[in-house]
Amino acid sequence: MSEKFRTEKDSLGEIHVPESALYGAQTQRAVDNFPVSGQGLPVEFIRAVVLIKKSAAQANRELGLLSEEMAAAIVDACGSLSEEDYLRQFPVDIYQTGSGTSTNMNVNEVLAHIARHESGLEISPNDHVNMGQSSNDVIPTAIHVSALLAVRDALLPALRHLQGALHEKAKSVDGVVKTGRTHLMDALPLTLSQEIEAWAAQVELCRERLRSALPRLAQLAQGGTAIGTGLNAHSNFAELFAQKLSANSTHQFTPASNHFAAIASQDTAVELSGQLRVLAVTLMKIANDLRWMNSGPLAGLGEIELQALQPGSSIMPGKVNPVIAEAVAMVSARVMGNDTTIGVAGQSGNFQLNVMLPVIAHTLLESIQLLTNSAGLLADKAITSFTVNKDNIEQALARNPILVTSLNPVIGYARAAEIAKEAYRSGRPVYEVAREMTDLDDEQLKSLLDPARLASGGLVGDDG
Repeated sequence: MSEKFRTEKDSLGEIHVPESALYGAQTQRAVDNFPVSGQGLPVEFIRAVVLIKKSAAQANRELGLLSEEMAAAIVDACGSLSEEDYLRQFPVDIYQTGSGTSTNMNVNEVLAHIARHESGLEISPNDHVNMGQSSNDVIPTAIHVSALLAVRDALLPALRHLQGALHEKAKSVDGVVKTGRTHLMDALPLTLSQEIEAWAAQVELCRERLRSALPRLAQLAQGGTAIGTGLNAHSNFAELFAQKLSANSTHQFTPASNHFAAIASQDTAVELSGQLRVLAVTLMKIANDLRWMNSGPLAGLGEIELQALQPGSSIMPGKVNPVIAEAVAMVSARVMGNDTTIGVAGQSGNFQLNVMLPVIAHTLLESIQLLTNSAGLLADKAITSFTVNKDNIEQALARNPILVTSLNPVIGYARAAEIAKEAYRSGRPVYEVAREMTDLDDEQLKSLLDPARLASGGLVGDDG
């Protein structure tokens, strides 16, 4: 059955809009003009714009600029949107006008349509829903609000969960001493718990970096209107709007100290993206370490065994691959690429307006979502569930010639190097070779070459 249409008007004239659409003429023109990716802006971003419209209506009502009835109708419309509405009524492509005007008007038109239908009042998308606002301050504000809420409510809890899983795993493998590696080559021993706690420390530093960005995300462009002067907004609008938004979102927002800078630049988004890139680097490091440690089971390191989640090959029976680690590594690569996109977009603040706002919004929120989901998967399907192959770890450790490092203060570097070379050449444990090539007795050698002692660090003979 063919779609039915109605006729809508805007300043350019008439245009046909699907009968089922809650939006109007400007949205339809954007749909027609930008058939680029087939992707709309994230739902989280649209929710932020709706939250902005609700807070603006409340502020304008309190300022006496919007009637009680009109403000109530707009606020009610903001709360009436269903999940289906969020998916179907905001079809404007990511790649549109650089200010995001089409998306701002899409939200204005949808809310005005609902408010008119429910209240019977003549509510205008521009004059009432968009009162005291411009796309140029709404969209930057929505970038900050949506990113802040996504980091606060999703990413930081996911990272806290991952960090907790790492701490618990470290406790469970306490006492397992293994060969350390530098340059992918055998190095001094460490405990498996030390290795895992290093990952946990990286995650904690990432959490600290992300938390440090929240105060700057909470500073908003709203109230600057078109270029930062605040023309057509009440002089108290920015402050009152921030108060209403704070109450509606349970986070303390404030007006930007300089609205011109908040509209012309996206430096805070670029900063946050950089911190997301650091997190991506951390997760890729952990994922790749897990892949190496899991490699084998016979021809690799075989130190751990990741949970078998699915068959690994369509042609090789019995093969199982480290699929979660690989997925996380791919996410990390995507986030690093997103950071480049956001960096390029961030420098497109031409004079008084950044003109790549929609792609910043989309890419930033995509990175947050991907990292949020990946952190949970890594915790639950890789870290928590892997098992330790102690026999493999102990056999490799016993043959590790680098254990001779502990003999340096006693017999000297050159003599220790000779022992290491012979151990490499003969494939025998360092202890056996050192017993033959030094005057040290068994008790001394066992103490000096004890991997657990070496993993604790310090000087030879230092019991502190």
